[in-house]
Amino acid sequence: MIIGIPKEIKNHEYRVGMMPSSVHEMVAHGHKVLVQSNAGVGIGASDDDYQKVGAKIIEEVCDIFARAEMIVKVKEPQTVERAMLREGQILFTYLHLAPDPEQTKDLVESGAICIAYETITSPLGGLPLLAPMSKVAGRLAVQAGAHCLEQPQGGLGMLLGGVPGVAPAKVVILGAGIVGTHAAHIAVGMGADTWVLDNNPESLERHWRQFGDSTNSIFSNKNALEQHILDADLVIGGVLIPGAEAPKLVSREMISKMKKGAVVVDVAIDQGGCFETSHATTHAKPTFMVNDVVHYCVANMPGAVPKTSTYALNNVTLPYALNIANKGVTQALLDDPHLCNGLNVCRGKVTYKEVAKELGYDYVPAQEVLKEA
Repeated sequence: MIIGIPKEIKNHEYRVGMMPSSVHEMVAHGHKVLVQSNAGVGIGASDDDYQKVGAKIIEEVCDIFARAEMIVKVKEPQTVERAMLREGQILFTYLHLAPDPEQTKDLVESGAICIAYETITSPLGGLPLLAPMSKVAGRLAVQAGAHCLEQPQGGLGMLLGGVPGVAPAKVVILGAGIVGTHAAHIAVGMGADTWVLDNNPESLERHWRQFGDSTNSIFSNKNALEQHILDADLVIGGVLIPGAEAPKLVSREMISKMKKGAVVVDVAIDQGGCFETSHATTHAKPTFMVNDVVHYCVANMPGAVPKTSTYALNNVTLPYALNIANKGVTQALLDDPHLCNGLNVCRGKVTYKEVAKELGYDYVPAQEVLKEA
């Protein structure tokens, strides 16, 4: 199979779909890999590094899209990239379609076979290709929040961990999943007064076993949410409904009652965000203010640490990419129901139920589309 690795063009996105060692594996299995020139600069990988492991360097992105049978990326294809997709071409990347009707429309019209990292499942019920970026984002969320609490950033002027004789900041984390767990690690490590809210008793039990009394775990309901959010200095939103738009847990009214200079970090922004006042931002301009509350809503947070993120992501995406290339996409999807859960759009049909429901498309089960192929 011919695999294409374009340079990411989303604002301040420095990750790359395949690092040189992943390309080496692909080439060793008999596949041809086309890498756009300078695609790996953000992780310190030169064109020469890719050529040494057997990749062919291509200058123009249009040539990669024209020649490749499978495009492997990190972020969702931008408008100019979507225009280059063709019928039957495989797109393997993060998509986050539920809050993005324009992207969904373009992918449907392209006729491409679009597999989303974030909805591929594991036999244990997790999301193995989303997990590493959730870990990175959870950790970054506390770093970003601590920076935003500084007064020059619009924050209320608090050091997250305080100092002897001065209370630390109160950090409220919404969700005890992967984002929440990794955010809690950093918040506790920085000395914050850390509170974690979740409405799943099993998640809270796991959190308690891991953190003990170093954090405060609370069952989430409307009263608890309002009580702790209004008392918080930093709120981190890390809730997820796989493939669907994130629930708006924090209303505009709650935001209006928060402390002046408090900070919210919306890690769920890729799926539309869990604060009613959120809208996606970029690393170039990461924050905005609503009712004197600092909002940090960068839609590609892990892109700020591309070396860590690319290595962590490639560790989990490479086996799936190899499987698709070795077997062909139809056979690979039919053989692996967990990979098949990643199929969101296929040959003009929406094959992921939550996306179809959110955006008003007819849902066609993946197995039906694949049997017609």
